[in-house]
Amino acid sequence: MEQQQDFETLTDYLRPGLDIVFVGLNPSSYSVKVGHYFANPRNRFWAALNRSGLAPEELGPERDGELGNYGIGFTDVVKRPTPQASGLRAADYREWAPVLRQKLKHFQPRIACFHGMTGYKAYLKYGEGVDERPELGPQERTIGLSRIYVVPNPSPANAQYSLDDLVGWYRKLAEYRDEMLA
Repeated sequence: MEQQQDFETLTDYLRPGLDIVFVGLNPSSYSVKVGHYFANPRNRFWAALNRSGLAPEELGPERDGELGNYGIGFTDVVKRPTPQASGLRAADYREWAPVLRQKLKHFQPRIACFHGMTGYKAYLKYGEGVDERPELGPQERTIGLSRIYVVPNPSPANAQYSLDDLVGWYRKLAEYRDEMLA
């Protein structure tokens, strides 16, 4: 399942038994440089996570590996880092979306939570071979035994959604997780 690559990237935080795996579009060059998910201080992931109740304590990028203690992991649709998402090519999705599908089927988290429609649509096209018009929230489709949930991308480039919007989506995700665990 390991992919040969000629670049540095972020380590996946995947293992069997996770409740949620956050699936980013791809790592930013900055995050790879410092070695942590969502490390750009302008990225709103950690602020939204901390206000949402998904984890029982406040965490930041330097503690990304500890989220596994709370049943949360990380990976990406594409593992090749870029300064901005616009640096990705169709060839990246063709190469990496099937790898993501294989990882999720292997580790079987309860929920695969995609950050943003861009990543989820690319996954659908290149990992599943389908062209759909999904909306945010829970999806009908699954990846193996994993349910799919889509939240807005917390990137600072996605100004369409405020921090409060993101917190609301993460709270809905927490409720969805809790319903599945009940």
